[in-house]
Amino acid sequence: MNDNHPIKFGPFIVPASLAATVIVPGDVSYARVKSTYMRGGSPGIVFQVKKRDEIVEALAFARSHADLPLAVRSGGHGISGRSTNDGGIVIDLSRINRIEVLDASTRRVHIEPGARWMDVATALAPYGWALSSGDYGGVGVGGLATAGGIGWLSREHGLTIDHLRAVEMVLADGSVVRASDEENVNLFWAVRGAGANFGIVTSFEFEVDEVGPIGWAQLVFDASDTAGFLEKWGAIIEAAPRDLTSFLFMGPPRGGRPAVAQVMAVVDSDKPDIIINRIQPIADISPMYDQQVVVTSYAQIMANAQEGDHNGQGEPTVRSGLIEHITPEFAAAVARLIRSGVVYVLQIRAVGGAVSDVDPDATAYGNRTANFAVTAFGVSRERMNALWDEISVHFKGLYLSFETDLRPERLNDAFPSRTIERLRELKSSYDPNNVFRDNFNIAPQALIN
Repeated sequence: MNDNHPIKFGPFIVPASLAATVIVPGDVSYARVKSTYMRGGSPGIVFQVKKRDEIVEALAFARSHADLPLAVRSGGHGISGRSTNDGGIVIDLSRINRIEVLDASTRRVHIEPGARWMDVATALAPYGWALSSGDYGGVGVGGLATAGGIGWLSREHGLTIDHLRAVEMVLADGSVVRASDEENVNLFWAVRGAGANFGIVTSFEFEVDEVGPIGWAQLVFDASDTAGFLEKWGAIIEAAPRDLTSFLFMGPPRGGRPAVAQVMAVVDSDKPDIIINRIQPIADISPMYDQQVVVTSYAQIMANAQEGDHNGQGEPTVRSGLIEHITPEFAAAVARLIRSGVVYVLQIRAVGGAVSDVDPDATAYGNRTANFAVTAFGVSRERMNALWDEISVHFKGLYLSFETDLRPERLNDAFPSRTIERLRELKSSYDPNNVFRDNFNIAPQALIN
């Protein structure tokens, strides 16, 4: 007797072994899984898997329905990625979320893709460890840890992918492999920066950093001279010791009031004199409306996520660029962009430092010379793209995690030419039928010719 006889869920016939994972329209829980943090969706079927074998089976189902979009979701915050869709298939990894210390002496940890970064930070805190991982604790590990990972400790400790030592992943054909510097070396190279195109990572092995109490500053400034403020902030960050990492947020002036800049900064030290020394040059840029500087933990900074189901609507419009210096020309262009009314939030994240120490050919994340990652959230895709195209002359690359423009040329912005050529060759080997295509697709060479 075959215990895995198929079961019908709406228009889909699913193996009985996957039945417990299935959520379809009409189910009570469907509203909780159909959309993501910023994007509305109405998938035809969601597999909320709990173990690796179910991922393999769900992927086999997806291969048998190759005409449908396929989304792979960890935390559901992917701004750029299509972690939901309309009428297609979603493989939801949120229940695969274990965090385990493998070896305390080498600070090796095992983290599964559905874990959230705030949970990772909390789990590492008792050991005096941390792993730099974006700025929002509700983000899932899987997407960020295969794309880059620009976080609060980047200038001192590098990107999240720079701490990755091995992965276990399910490839397009359903095979399960381990990749590291010793095995499947080319795949391991590709996963660090372009992982969404090559498979579904089921577990990550990281070497984390020793990070104790740290300085945390939240400052609010008068940014009436927007261009001047941006230029001064950028120069200070570039000149600062690496133990300082800072992010800047701005929106358009409202109600006749002056423009306001919110600056947040981490200083990897618990010594008040060092913290003040690092923050004071920023504080002197312009008059402040508010300030808070405390000694806290990395885990506490990352404990900033709101609980509850995701109920995003529509399609976000977000553009991204990497830049080496905030020049007067670029600062003026950004000031005009903010005043345009098209952008409602602009964020600039400091990178450089340890990020730039890594050989640009060492991982698929190749744009290592940038000191800043710029992101703008807009209200109109057409108007936003037109304005962003005008200022793109200043950029040298982009960060795909904060990019929604799916025009093919974005891949050439995201990856140096030698990197994209290598990625296409590897795609032809690992995913020749282009199963993992519903993101920023690196198509196999044969499908381009």
